[in-house]
Amino acid sequence: MRRSFLSRLQVVLVCAVFILMPAAYAAAADADAMISRIQKAYEDIRDIRGSFSQKSIIRDLNKTETYKGDFSIKPPHKMKWSYKGRSAQDFIINNGSVLIIKKAENQAYKGRFDKTTYGQTPVALLGGFGNIRDEFTTAAKGDAVLILKPKKPFGTVASISIAVAGEGFPIRSFVITDTHANVIEIELKNIMLNTGLKDELFDPQLPKGISIFDQGL
Repeated sequence: MRRSFLSRLQVVLVCAVFILMPAAYAAAADADAMISRIQKAYEDIRDIRGSFSQKSIIRDLNKTETYKGDFSIKPPHKMKWSYKGRSAQDFIINNGSVLIIKKAENQAYKGRFDKTTYGQTPVALLGGFGNIRDEFTTAAKGDAVLILKPKKPFGTVASISIAVAGEGFPIRSFVITDTHANVIEIELKNIMLNTGLKDELFDPQLPKGISIFDQGL
């Protein structure tokens, strides 16, 4: 599959330890509270839909790209991200498969959705947060930002920063930074919960004449 959007003094120390220990404890407590809030909210979520805006910063090329579109999710393993405009495409995860439909090019790419591709598509986190403490080290930044760093290699992801909402759907936005200092910022908007999304949405019929590239599914 093409790379999707799709990536550098003893007394002082003793004093520092005593100063930082309460702050570190508070940060850990705040992080745990945010994780618990997110996980609790997901217990009652059957499906999610809304719109998004995305900014991708590619450091090596000194380039910034912006996108808009809609998304639909049925936790934990079904989701669809539809990008609009000149780069119109659908990115669909359905259990163990991933499908990218590039509308302008009349092409589709099929592949297997596993841990490797999961790391390259962190939007999949929105499907559920059940194993967040097992897979990431966590920290709080202020009282509304949760920082996640993978404990093990996770594609090219270096960190994920999640802005936690005070009410309603628990996530307002997230920022993914990769090991090459590239950044993807995604803001979620107009979120609706439990609207009865159909499974057929995540298993679309491809139009006739489209070129399909199967990557070993």
